[in-house]
Amino acid sequence: MRNSGKWSAVRILAAGVLAGGLLTACGQSGDASLLDKEMLVVGVRPDLPGLGLRRPDGRFEGFDIDVAQYVADRLGKQVRFVPALASERITILTSGRADMVLATLSVTPERKTEIAYAGPYYMSNQDVLVRADERGVKGVRDLKGRKFCAVEGADPTKRLLAINGMTAQIVPAKDYDACMAMIKDRRVDAITTNDVILAGLIRREGGGFRLVNARISEQNTGIGLQKGDPDGCEALNRAITRMYQDGTAAKLMHKWFDGTGMDLSIIEIPQFEGCV
Repeated sequence: MRNSGKWSAVRILAAGVLAGGLLTACGQSGDASLLDKEMLVVGVRPDLPGLGLRRPDGRFEGFDIDVAQYVADRLGKQVRFVPALASERITILTSGRADMVLATLSVTPERKTEIAYAGPYYMSNQDVLVRADERGVKGVRDLKGRKFCAVEGADPTKRLLAINGMTAQIVPAKDYDACMAMIKDRRVDAITTNDVILAGLIRREGGGFRLVNARISEQNTGIGLQKGDPDGCEALNRAITRMYQDGTAAKLMHKWFDGTGMDLSIIEIPQFEGCV
């Protein structure tokens, strides 16, 4: 799918076939399903501008919030949002405190041993944020040996250090607000994570920072679910497919990330994980 309004007929057909195929790929569940509930409790980030941010009045806003509301509407469900920091996203599901998590939750083999996924609903690239005055930084290797902020419970620094010949000093932080405070006063030189997170931070700051466009790795962002609900997973995947087909996904990306330096020229439906 190229930018909103320029749908490829082939991709629309492929997405429709994929959604239909999920019906046969996913079996019937004998366990309780989120489809049986009138109100879905959804864990979202409270600390990421542009993605999931809790306003002073207690309301949440951002791309993940809008996606969660869209899929809940498609399922005919009401939704209640609860905060889920990076370190809490798995336990809020496994403890039963949330029915779904839309909180920049990348799909990883380790996480799939504890939770299930619908989607992914977005495919991002790991990128690097630096101060705008770092003119000598053209790529990630220009930051070799320098200080990177890492948020507890997230794993982008593992992928950073996996780059051949790359070294970095990792400085831990509770959240990205703490990372931004450190990069502003030059305690760290860079922040690395998914491009949508970094784009949201840049948009909030209004200047002084930029993306390196490093494209360290592709990251599939999924909807976290409790295990044992393939029917709920199927329904969410159909809703995600529809979100791309009707242009809502592209509209939401431009709504939240225009003007950040993030490449929005190609917005594609990710390849679904399948429901198990």
